[in-house]
Amino acid sequence: GPATQVTGLCERLNAEEFEHRLYTGYVHGGEGDHLQLRDTRVPVYRVPGLRRSVKPLDDYRALLRLIGAMREFSPHIVHTRTTKAGALGRVAARMSGVGAARVHVFHGHLLEGHFRGFKRSIYTRSERFLASLSDRLVTGGAKVRDDLLAAGIGHPEQYVVIPPGVRLHPLPARDEARASLGLPADAPVVAYVGRLTKVKRPDRLVETAAAVLERIPSCRFLICGSGELKEDVERRVHPMWDSFRLLGWRRDVETVYAAADVVVLTSDNEGTPLALIEAGMAGLPVVSTRVGSVPEIVRDGITGLLSGLDADELADHVVRLLSDPLTAHTMGEVAREWTNRAFAVERLVADTEALYRSLRGFARPGVRSR
Repeated sequence: GPATQVTGLCERLNAEEFEHRLYTGYVHGGEGDHLQLRDTRVPVYRVPGLRRSVKPLDDYRALLRLIGAMREFSPHIVHTRTTKAGALGRVAARMSGVGAARVHVFHGHLLEGHFRGFKRSIYTRSERFLASLSDRLVTGGAKVRDDLLAAGIGHPEQYVVIPPGVRLHPLPARDEARASLGLPADAPVVAYVGRLTKVKRPDRLVETAAAVLERIPSCRFLICGSGELKEDVERRVHPMWDSFRLLGWRRDVETVYAAADVVVLTSDNEGTPLALIEAGMAGLPVVSTRVGSVPEIVRDGITGLLSGLDADELADHVVRLLSDPLTAHTMGEVAREWTNRAFAVERLVADTEALYRSLRGFARPGVRSR
């Protein structure tokens, strides 16, 4: 999600008005690097030590590298994304002394489904402190903003809601997509696109699939993505192996959408998931848990069906859409119109440029080289 947003911005920001640099870290071996999967030509400055996991020595190296980069580039705005990079980037901006305005984007939050007890308290306190270092806090949806405010993270006047912006590559023909994935031409197909990680609840996905297969044995399930729970998912689907295609990370996610009839998401917590926006742009109805800002993407009963956290309820919704192709097609067409209008990448760029312009002339006390 964050990589998609950053790529869209870096490719389209007005170069005559904004000079920008992208600093990023490295992904773990089990994850796909969006910049490589999409063959983007966006210039990237890699930061040694900057990774998703917390490793004090690597984090310290990354912090020093970011401080040096900011002093060399002397930016007017430091714009951070994701939890780790957001923490290091904002601290580096303060320690560098360049006086830049600080903007952080919450693509979601870790208040639910990630931490409990002491760890959740540490996360909340850390984000409250980091909010005090920020001039603007951006969320992709109103629900994410409201959750953060309820946790005491930042103040209302700091927040700006900027929904994601997506551009989906052209889809191949349905028959071509199914043939390339080894799927029967006439089978009902359900797709999941995303990381295989705890908060996404792939175990619930498998339970949902099992309940669907009891009623529609010919159904096939595509799982596009990977993560630390990959082996657990393989073990869980083994009794139903012929009904699944575990695709891993793919460059051509459009092929997955083209082959599918329904896209499903089973998460405990979400921000504004891009997979559901992409599904809409592909003309597909969605079945998802009603979490985070999902209801701001999926219009329940209009572009898809939202559910509680129960696998049987999710399965009922999937079966309903697979058993009523006319309703599914109508929802998909409405979803296509809605998502292309509300979540176009051009709108994301325009909103972000407007945010940057609102900070023009802003400067914290500091030293500037230009």
